[in-house]
Amino acid sequence: MSLPFIGFEEGEALLDWLRFAQALADGHSYPKAEISDTFLYRGNKTLLNRTAWIDQLGLAVKVATVFPDNPAQGRELCNGTVTLYDDDTGEPEALVDFHLVTKWKTAGDSLLGALRLANPEARNILIAGAGTIAAAQIEAFSAGFPNARIHLWNRTTAKAETLCQTYPVTKVETDLESAVRAADIIVTNTMTSDPIIKGDWLRPGQHLNLVGAYRPDMREADDTALKRAQIYTDSFDSTLDHIGEFKTPLEQGVITRDDVLADFYDLARFPAFDPSQITLFKNGGGAHLDLITARHILGLWDRR
Repeated sequence: MSLPFIGFEEGEALLDWLRFAQALADGHSYPKAEISDTFLYRGNKTLLNRTAWIDQLGLAVKVATVFPDNPAQGRELCNGTVTLYDDDTGEPEALVDFHLVTKWKTAGDSLLGALRLANPEARNILIAGAGTIAAAQIEAFSAGFPNARIHLWNRTTAKAETLCQTYPVTKVETDLESAVRAADIIVTNTMTSDPIIKGDWLRPGQHLNLVGAYRPDMREADDTALKRAQIYTDSFDSTLDHIGEFKTPLEQGVITRDDVLADFYDLARFPAFDPSQITLFKNGGGAHLDLITARHILGLWDRR
């Protein structure tokens, strides 16, 4: 049996950020996904095996490796495979480029959260981190907030300046605190284990969109940020007990489960922008999002 393989460039040519964000929202109108994640760790390296099954959308298996030392060697940080299976027969339907699915799933997830929570008239967006996902976030947020200027911060300023040569960035920031204070939307894409975003820097009307942390020992925002903000996420199942951003403050009693107000399965509870509130969205990913993304890509591929 010969499976179609949807490559990065072929798939990318079919996609649009705003339509994709809506496809992610629509994907949560189906019965709730069954998901299972397996993590293996060796030092700072991670192997993730993520599976999802959604009635009517089918099944997906995503195998991902995260090797933080790779970029210094000119290699991709993350690698892996995505396979789609038919909902009725369980037969494999397609292989979709791992990097295509990861890019659009990750940045689209953040964009959907921001479109529901952030100031629609945002003028200043700060992206912290200058890796591969940051580049995708620049594309996504430029499409979602076309009147905003994109500012970029990275621990290594030279890396941020390199990214600016390819993507529409207004300014490279060197002082994170002042950049956070000035931004309407802050998007973090770092690999830090120690929080870099301080809640004391935040002000009402801001939206904080956390992406980078994916392990139990990783956090990008401190306790004060969580206590000051209205908190939302993409999936309770893939974040609360698995990612340090929530897992650690929950275990320490800094926040309770009731403080995380809604996930994408209850988008009606995502409020309209309120300038008196700080909102925080945790992008945790999850295999169900990979499934929704890959199924959307396959649908566009079949109709091309």
